[in-house]
Amino acid sequence: MTEAAITTVASAPDPDLVTVLGEGRLHAAVQEALATGPAVPNNLPAGPATPQDHPAGPATPQNLPAEPATPKDHPASAAFPEDLTAGPGGGVIVVVSDADDVRPYPAVARCAAGRGVPWLPVRVEAGWALVGPAVRPARPGCPTCVGRRRAGNRPDAVARDALRARWAADLDSRPSALLAPLVSRTVAALVADEVYRLRHDPGSARTVGALLKVRLTTAAVRRHPFLPDPLCPDCGARPDDGPHSGRYVPRPAPKPDPGTFRVSGISGRGAELEQRFVDAETGIVQALIAEERGGGPIAVARLSPARTEHESHHGYGRSDDFASARATAVAEALERIAGIHPRSRRTTVRAAYVDIADHALDPRTLGLYPDDWYDQPGFLFTRFVPERPTTWVWAYSFARDAPVLVPESYAFFGPRPADDLGFAYECSNGCALGGHPAEAILYGLLEVAERDAALATWYARMPIPRVDLGSAADRRIPMLAQRVRDRLGYDVHAFAALLEQRVPVFWVMAVDALGRPDRPRALCGSASHLDPERALRRALEDLAPMLAGHAERYDPASSARLAADSDEVRLLEHHPLAYGHPDAAGRLGFLPLGGSALTVAEVAARVDWPGHDDLCADLAELAGRYLAGGLDVIAVDITSPEARACGLYAAKVIVPGTMSMTFGHRYRRVHGLPRLLSLPRLLGYLDRDLRPAELNPYPHPFP
Repeated sequence: MTEAAITTVASAPDPDLVTVLGEGRLHAAVQEALATGPAVPNNLPAGPATPQDHPAGPATPQNLPAEPATPKDHPASAAFPEDLTAGPGGGVIVVVSDADDVRPYPAVARCAAGRGVPWLPVRVEAGWALVGPAVRPARPGCPTCVGRRRAGNRPDAVARDALRARWAADLDSRPSALLAPLVSRTVAALVADEVYRLRHDPGSARTVGALLKVRLTTAAVRRHPFLPDPLCPDCGARPDDGPHSGRYVPRPAPKPDPGTFRVSGISGRGAELEQRFVDAETGIVQALIAEERGGGPIAVARLSPARTEHESHHGYGRSDDFASARATAVAEALERIAGIHPRSRRTTVRAAYVDIADHALDPRTLGLYPDDWYDQPGFLFTRFVPERPTTWVWAYSFARDAPVLVPESYAFFGPRPADDLGFAYECSNGCALGGHPAEAILYGLLEVAERDAALATWYARMPIPRVDLGSAADRRIPMLAQRVRDRLGYDVHAFAALLEQRVPVFWVMAVDALGRPDRPRALCGSASHLDPERALRRALEDLAPMLAGHAERYDPASSARLAADSDEVRLLEHHPLAYGHPDAAGRLGFLPLGGSALTVAEVAARVDWPGHDDLCADLAELAGRYLAGGLDVIAVDITSPEARACGLYAAKVIVPGTMSMTFGHRYRRVHGLPRLLSLPRLLGYLDRDLRPAELNPYPHPFP
């Protein structure tokens, strides 16, 4: 932020001082309003509110508070800057501009911090007057936080960047022609009331944790709440990372009953989550959209749509009711942002692996690429050199029962600096959110199990057993499959992908029953859960809306191109699109569509999951199944301040030696993983290990 030259705020031994900086019509109106006392419309909400317009109207006796503060609280002087003697309470600095000028903010922030008083920015942007957010001493949340949120959410964000790049000087200095005297007095009355609240009852101030917008043409007022941005360069203060971040101490996590695998449900918290996180301008989630697709509800929580490069980066919720789908979408959005960059701690360890090997994860156990791949043009990653420094974060190793360092590029999947690109493709694989640390780790490990089972089945081409959907005790399961058949014209098949840990994972596949060339031939999906029936139902709830959207977007020519050339499969959507073509769909022939099938009860018997009253015991059981096979389970605490504020936790789980989801065939991670070659033998499908050349050479089919 560029600083403007401003008059130094007058120093005073008395901190109970209201200082107004600026010039112009709005500045004069604020000065006058402060001199006569706070005056705002009665119909403007005092607390949090949705951002609908609240008509303000002119400041008249009919719509002002019944008992405004007396003028003696705010006597003004004519000097610049204006020092307004205050009554009981703390001082406030107000900086006002008739234009879109934020240049004074850094200097004002330093001055307010030095005096230990709050400050309030007021400026005009296009057809709106912006009031706030109020900045309070030693508390996060500032105009830069709001600016960062708005830059990600506003549809015109990119255009505004271009506009400011060319006309910044004019925008900073040219007063708005829409700033009429009437609306100036309305804004000023609002500012005066905010100053009074900040001095006497800060918790009631509308601009604490929010931006107020006043439409210059109508004087309608909107309130946009926001949460402080922990990555804000001006007010973000993340603590240093350290071994303490890699400690996991189980604490009680009682469950409602042994068959429930969460400490509490999230669907009943939908209204709370939406109020806290969703706002079109300043929310973590810009919009929450729900609709029916494929016969079932689907919701999308849009994250920074102005800056998001791919639709998969948003939060999605699919369920059998809209309330659950909406709440799940917001929760997944929180999980997404938690996994991009460290939001609750600052990375402090940068070292070569050889220097920290005794307490660090060896990246070579995660599946790297053949050495010559790193020299390919445009390859996005750098080869691992044990002597070359990289950044590390602390995590918890279940095998060591101790903190361990893992490469930051595996723990967080956000963009990397040019000098530390990371060694292999990583995404949100293994990220999960929960109401307890053990819950977040458990569901992160279940996602690892799901991706590992599906990908290992694909690359080893294991003929996993078919499952009889009609055998499910939960009758919604066969009904979901029949609904896909009736509405979309696809037969649904399910397969049990149980690996050596016996985690309930199902591969589901929809196959076109009509045989038309303008329709995708097949679509695959997967899901996991400790309860086999819930895993199967979740897989089907996900499949139907995905199939409906896939069929709407299907392009036979693009599908043929991707099926003919695997190197053209570069994006997430390319993977399922390739298998819409009959030539590629034939690659799924190793899955048995006929013959005998397992019942869901038989799958549950193979899983043999014991009943527990505490979720920590479920996590210990699941992690123990991996440890028994020689695989470590590593949990990274990625809980963001935003999630923690509503009692949620997030984890990224890494299991070295397992298969990780990747998108783009050239970035598949199948090398240096001996377990992948052994699985067909261990599971009884072959009497020997596979040779690397026998692995499936084609892109996986999963979205």
